[in-house]
Amino acid sequence: MGAPARELLPPLLVFADDWGRHPSSCQHLVRQLLGRYTVHWVNTIGMRKPRFDLATLRRGVEKLRHWARRPGPRPDLPPGLHVHSPWMWPWLSTSLDRQLNRRLLVRQLTRLIATMPRPPIAITTVPVVADLIGELPVERWVYYCVDDFGEWPGLDGAALRRLEGPLVRRADRIIAVSEALREKLARMGRSAELLTHGVDLEFWSAGAGGELPPQLNGLERPLVVYWGVVDRRLDAGWVTRLAAELTRGTVVLVGPQDEPDPQLLAAPRVVHVPPVWFEQLPAIGHASAVLIMPYTDLPVTRAIQPLKLKEYLATGRPVVARELPSTRLWADSLDLADGAEAFSRAVQVRIRTGLTEEQRRARGRLAGESWREKARLFERWAIEPEQSLTSVREQRFAV
Repeated sequence: MGAPARELLPPLLVFADDWGRHPSSCQHLVRQLLGRYTVHWVNTIGMRKPRFDLATLRRGVEKLRHWARRPGPRPDLPPGLHVHSPWMWPWLSTSLDRQLNRRLLVRQLTRLIATMPRPPIAITTVPVVADLIGELPVERWVYYCVDDFGEWPGLDGAALRRLEGPLVRRADRIIAVSEALREKLARMGRSAELLTHGVDLEFWSAGAGGELPPQLNGLERPLVVYWGVVDRRLDAGWVTRLAAELTRGTVVLVGPQDEPDPQLLAAPRVVHVPPVWFEQLPAIGHASAVLIMPYTDLPVTRAIQPLKLKEYLATGRPVVARELPSTRLWADSLDLADGAEAFSRAVQVRIRTGLTEEQRRARGRLAGESWREKARLFERWAIEPEQSLTSVREQRFAV
C-alpha cells in the first residue's frame, strides 16, 4: 500500500529561526518530510534584547526585508515548502510585549490557517510563541526542544525561561535532542521523547576536491578548525594555550562572531574566518588536520547536542573535543579532554598521527544516524495519531 497523498496528511506549521539562515536540525528534518507533508515555515524574531549596535541594525534590516517580501510561491524553495515572515514585535521582556506579539501573530496566522485544507500541526523550536497555544486553530502543539536557550550567553534568559514554562506545560507532545534537556523537562513535570541529531554521511564524506574559501588558501598548515558560532561558549584559555604550543600551523575559527572572549581572537596563530556557504564545509573538513570543539563546561554546553559533532566525525578527520554529555557518547570515535593541557596535547598528537584505526571503525555506527531515520521517528512521535505511539516508544534503541 502506498504512502498517503500529501493532501490527506495534516499540514505542518513550524516556528523556528529563519529558513536558510543557517542549517538547523529542524531544517534537516523538514527537508526529509517535504515529500509527504506541506510545510508552512514561520520565521520568528530573535531571542536577544535589541541593542543599539551594528549587529542589531543589520539584523533589523534583514527582518524588514523579510517582512516586506510579497507573499506567494518562491522558486528558490523546495516543493511543498512555504516560508512566512509575519510582523513581530522584537521585545519579549514584559507582559505588554508578549500581548502585542500575540495579537500580531494571531491575526496574521489565523488568516493563513484559514487557507489550509485542515488544521495544521504546530511545531516550535523556540519558546517565543508560547502565548499562541490555545489561540490558534491547530490540531496540536509539539515542542521540539533543541537547546536550553535560557542559559545561552547573550540571550534574554529571564524572558525565555518565563515563556518556556507554559510552553512545556501546555504542549501536547515534546521531543528533546539530548538527555540533559530531557532531564530538565522531567524536572518541569513533562516527559519527552529523545531524538538526537542525524547526519548526511554522503555530504560530509565528499570533501576531497571541494573548493575552499579564499581566506583559507594562504594560511600556514596544518589547519586546526572549528566551525560554528564563535561566542562565549568557546573556552578562550584552551584555544590560546593550543595556539601558543603549536610550532607550526593555524587555528581557524569559522563562523559568525557573537561577543566572544576578546583574548580568543587576539592570540597568535588564531584566525577568524567569517561565515561560509554550508556547501563549503566538507571541503574545509577535508583540508583540516584536526577538527576541534573547545566548549566551556557550562549548563548550556552540557545540554547541547551539537550538529557539528556527527558532521565532524563523518568527515573522516581526527576530532578533539571537551568531555561533555553529548561528546561522551562518542568517546570511542574521537579524543576527549577535560583541561587545557590535555586538549592541546591531544590536538598535537592527532596532527602527527591522524585518525586511529580504532576510531575509524567506531565511526561505523554513523550509518544508523541518517536524517531520514531521524525524520521517520520525528514523524511518528510528533505527527501521527496518539494510538500509533505505543509501539513507537519501544523503538528508542534506534535513536
